[in-house]
Amino acid sequence: MSSDEPWFVSGFRAGYLELYRHRDLASARAEIAGLCELLGLQPSPAQPVLDLCCGFGRHTLALKERGFTVLGLDLSEDLLRHAQTEPELAPVRGCLVRADARALPLRDERFGTLLNLFSSFGYFDDGGDRAVLGEMARVLRPGGNLVLDLMNPSRIRSGLVPRSETLRAGGLLIEQRSLSPDGRRVFKEVEHRLPGGPVRWREAVRMYEPEELDALLDAAGFGSIRRYGDFSGATFSAEAPRQLVSTRRR
Repeated sequence: MSSDEPWFVSGFRAGYLELYRHRDLASARAEIAGLCELLGLQPSPAQPVLDLCCGFGRHTLALKERGFTVLGLDLSEDLLRHAQTEPELAPVRGCLVRADARALPLRDERFGTLLNLFSSFGYFDDGGDRAVLGEMARVLRPGGNLVLDLMNPSRIRSGLVPRSETLRAGGLLIEQRSLSPDGRRVFKEVEHRLPGGPVRWREAVRMYEPEELDALLDAAGFGSIRRYGDFSGATFSAEAPRQLVSTRRR
């Protein structure tokens, strides 16, 4: 791992798949089923879906299985490469593209729905995050759906576990978590101690309070904002496990 790499490059190499192995195809299918029921999403060739920051394409596959026309996009070469070797992901191998969310290589108003799932927003500085929202608005059609699946800042702050150790894949996985001084960014330092030597990486995700996020969405051209506590549509509160936001491009 190069110390010159930004964390959102070094943090999504092959070790990421081990750290988040519970984020599998079964959970992706359940989450997409929940979203379709909650938001009334229906497949339509005229309204394709963009799975932005798709990782190895687990939600992309779940969408495709339900009949959606879908494109997955991610920056990680390692995660996209995993999709090329995993037999169960074969149906989406032609649907995954490598690109940066701040500058999407896509034409204006191409998509009817855009999904950004599993805490995949807040990776950059404030200007970078605004650029991502601007690109989301640009590639969505007027009236198009945007779904953001984010951390709930109140729950993270109250329940942060500073350190945990887990035996995984023949090694010891050590995770150390902390908050920035202003409490807006959550850091995770990860070390996977393996027989061949340790593998280390870090994460640094910006958390957004509901009011702060709503202001950014409004400035980017989104309205009709709804917020839920999970994929079942539970009421959002300080204790909710997730901050699931549904909004539309004006």
